[in-house]
Order: sequence, then C-alpha cells, then structure tokens
Amino acid sequence: MASPNISFDTIPASIRKPGKYFEYNSKLAVRSLPTNLQRLLIVAQMLATGTAVVNTVVQVFDSESAAAMFGRGSQAHRMVKAALRANRYVQLFVSPVADAAGGALAAGTLTFSGTATAAGTVALKVAGADVTVAVASGDTAVVVGFNVLAALNLLIDLPVTKLASFGVVNLTALNKGLVGNAMSLTAVSGVPGVAVVVSPFAGGSIDPTLSVALANAFTGGHEILVVPYASGQTLTDLRTHLAAVSGPMEQRPAIGVYGSGGTLSAATTQAGTLNSERLTAALLKNATSTGEEIAAAYAAVIASEEDPARPLNTLALSGITVPAIADRLSRTEQETCLANGVTPIEWGPGEVVQIVRAVTTYTLNPANVVDVSWLDLTTIRTMDYVRKAVRTRIELRFPRDKLSARTPARVRSEILNVLYQLEELEIVENVALWANDLVVERDSQDTNRLNAKIPTDVVNGLHVFAGRLDLIL
Repeated sequence: MASPNISFDTIPASIRKPGKYFEYNSKLAVRSLPTNLQRLLIVAQMLATGTAVVNTVVQVFDSESAAAMFGRGSQAHRMVKAALRANRYVQLFVSPVADAAGGALAAGTLTFSGTATAAGTVALKVAGADVTVAVASGDTAVVVGFNVLAALNLLIDLPVTKLASFGVVNLTALNKGLVGNAMSLTAVSGVPGVAVVVSPFAGGSIDPTLSVALANAFTGGHEILVVPYASGQTLTDLRTHLAAVSGPMEQRPAIGVYGSGGTLSAATTQAGTLNSERLTAALLKNATSTGEEIAAAYAAVIASEEDPARPLNTLALSGITVPAIADRLSRTEQETCLANGVTPIEWGPGEVVQIVRAVTTYTLNPANVVDVSWLDLTTIRTMDYVRKAVRTRIELRFPRDKLSARTPARVRSEILNVLYQLEELEIVENVALWANDLVVERDSQDTNRLNAKIPTDVVNGLHVFAGRLDLIL
C-alpha cells in the first residue's frame, strides 16, 4: 500500500475523538514571483548641526528633513537631494558619518580687482551651482565682492561657508576631506574694468572611514549602497562588505555605486583596482556637479528599474549639470570607459546627462585574463533576482518537509516552474533547452541535505545593432 501523500502540520495522527477536523495550508497559496524592490542606502558625511545619530541608518523622505537631520549643505544632505531629483519615489536610507577628526577643510577664493567702467555681469559656478551677479558702472572690487557674497548667501544649500573682505570672497567647504578639493569654482567677468582671479578649492584632507557605518548596515538588506568617494580605502571596504552580505551564506545581495566628476584616466585606474562585479562607477568627465551627487543620482536611477534584466541605457540623471562641450566624453573615450569597467555618462536631447551603458568594474578573471562574464550591471542584478525567486519558492513550499526519495522530484518541479515564470518575464531564457541540466539530488555526505544545479541563461540587453546597406543600382 502506498504511503499517504497528505501530511498535516497541526492535526495529529493519534486523535481518537470522532469529528471532522480541518487545518489551513498556505504553502501552495503563492505561485507568483517575488517583488524586486530596490532600497538605496547612502553613506555620507553630516555636520555637527544635524540631529541624526552618527553611523545609524535612518529612512529619509524629503530633502528638508535631510537638511535637519544631517545639516544643511552637508554631503549627506546634498546626496539625498541628488537622489530624490533623479528618482522622487526611491526607497531612501542614510547612514551619516562624522568628519575625520584629523581632516582639513578645502578652501577657495575669488579675488576681484578694478572698478567697473560700464555695467555688466559676473558669471560664477560654485559646487555645481550657477550664479550671475549684476555689476553697475562705477562699482569697485569691494562692492563687487560684497554683491557676489550676497548672491551666494541666497543659495542656502551650498556646501560652503562664505566671507567677503576687500574684494576677496573666501569660500570654505562645510565638510572636511579630500572631496572638497573636487568642488567646482569658476568665475568669468563680463564687466569692463573688473577682473577676477580664481583660486580653486584645495587643502581638503582625510576622508572618514566608513567601516563602522557599513558594519551597522550589515543586516539592513539594502539592495544598493552608494558612497561619496571615488578613491581610497573606502571603496575596498565597500567591496569587502558587498561580497560578505551578498554571498551564499548571508544572501542579502547588494551592489555598490560611486561616481566621479574627474578625469577619464583617474576613473579607469580606480576601477581597475576594484575589479568587482558588485561595484559600478559612473563618470561624468570634468563635471561641475560633485562626484557624490553624480553617484547619488546614478544609484537612484538604478533603483528606479525593478526589472533586473532591463538595460539602463539613456536613462537621465535629472538635476546633474551638463558639462561644457569641450569637457564631454568623446565616442573613443566612452569606449575606453566601457572596456575598463566604468559607466560613461553622456549628454542627451534637452541638455540632460544620461547613462550610456551601465557596467561593473569587473574586467579580469583571477588568472588576469579579460572576462566579460560580469560586464553588464544587469547580469549580477539578474542572478541575484533569480536566486531570490528560487529561494522564496523553496521556503514557501518546503518550510518543514521531510527528505524522502520523492522530495528531489518535487523540489525540481518547483524550481522549473520558477524558471518558466522568469522566462515569461524575459529575465531568463531557453529554459526548456537547459531543463535536462537542472539537477536536484541528495547529498552524498549529509543525509539531510538536497543539492541543486540550476542552469540560468540570463536575458541580455540589446546594446548594439549592426546593419549593412547593400547598394543596388
């Protein structure tokens, strides 16, 4: 006689009292795939005026709340603003860190001289913000300096303190660290008789370490982590963190994002030192927007796409300033980025900046051979989602099952069903072709363990189309 196929969780087999007993079983209720919500965690510097607790993760819903929690104009506040401009509905969290105790503030100056012989304007760009200051005929350098100061004071979110004296406008970064040196500072005088000399931001030193913040976020389960630094130990720490939380034991997969507004060579060199399929770097060459704002906007755009296999090509980074024409990446430079693990950002219609192709920093295998396995960011995101879908189904169907000779076939059937559903969504493909390679078997050493080999043919992005036109006369 065959053993019973129906098992009960709450009705014991030993009852003797007559009756009709029913229990509820929800293990078969859910047949759909899990959602793929993308939660973004920003790790960045705050000011002492902020109310947030250092190294503690807090959810943020708007930029004004961020100003109160992290200090207006702080690195964390500005990254929140950039993320929300790029994706208003992003699930956003912040882990603020304090400035490094031994760090120094970057500073820059605008030095005006002469007296205006006619009316005109002075055009400024400070930390990505454009400012135009009117100058009247007869205004001295001292007056121009104070007028510039007044105009800058209207921009309450600027990441600098301002002071004018005798025609010199002194600007000092709010947060300590090397990132202050990268803030844009330009000035062009369109006033006859008035000249301006710019001393770019410099002198910032020592970025804080993020190890404590990352440790505190270890169990948070955020799918996207963005940091403000494009160099140094921070990115190595982030790579280690991502490998730990995303591995087969923790299974809280995440990707890391950073951005650069600097040079092509610096960006490709940095990416080469990381070589990680879980890190992606955005480059907007010679940008006036700061690197941390580029990173936050890029990360928010990634979070906007819940379909892990869909390419991010042409998606705009709203709120990021378009560089001057001479500073934009050429076609050759973009190809260099893509071959060296850097996501190039270009300008699109309407003078917006947009993603060319989102790639990871992984370019070489452990044998130092060029490897395109993890070229596109969509590949690791797709693999993470497939793992989540399969794991969710197994947890739902077999929460406390026995392992018998029948179990492997039942488990295999569920996994195959998940793969077919993923194929319907064009996340994987060729499931039937690879079905025979789907193996579920009992472990040869552990009698309580099942092992599975799951072929995963991920759907690739349509990045290149090539056509030949044959001339016929």
